[in-house]
Amino acid sequence: MTVAPSDTLLRQVLIGARSFACVGLSPDPVRPSNFVGRYLSRRGYTVIPVHPAHIGTELFGEPFVGSVAEIGRPVDVLDVFRRPDAVPGIVEEGLAALSGLKCVWLQLGLRSPEAERLCAAAGVILIQDRCPKIEHQRLFGELRRGGFNTGVISSRL
Repeated sequence: MTVAPSDTLLRQVLIGARSFACVGLSPDPVRPSNFVGRYLSRRGYTVIPVHPAHIGTELFGEPFVGSVAEIGRPVDVLDVFRRPDAVPGIVEEGLAALSGLKCVWLQLGLRSPEAERLCAAAGVILIQDRCPKIEHQRLFGELRRGGFNTGVISSRL
């Protein structure tokens, strides 16, 4: 259960994870959820897209499933791109259905006291109001390519 996770915890989650189930992932390439899913997929994570409107299609080499309960295989991180009022139900479903779940990750702008209680009771890490793409880039040096977050002040070009 973490609202402001340490960099150490974020690194542990990102290094230890092999799969992300992304609830609300959109196939539309201009949607933030698609940016995140594509980034994670390109970094070697299995990204399982969860969205009932897109069953029968694939994204990043994985078929869409209609709900978390339909995934049918172990998942390391449940990444949620849904409205705040939908979060507790999604978390409850994920905790019940996903074997091996290590972390529930709520995207930017999402916080849920109910999800905190559910994850704490299940012994599952909760990261709220953060983006795994941004955190991965920040923690593993990829933001430096664009000149951001280097921690170095320099006049070199």
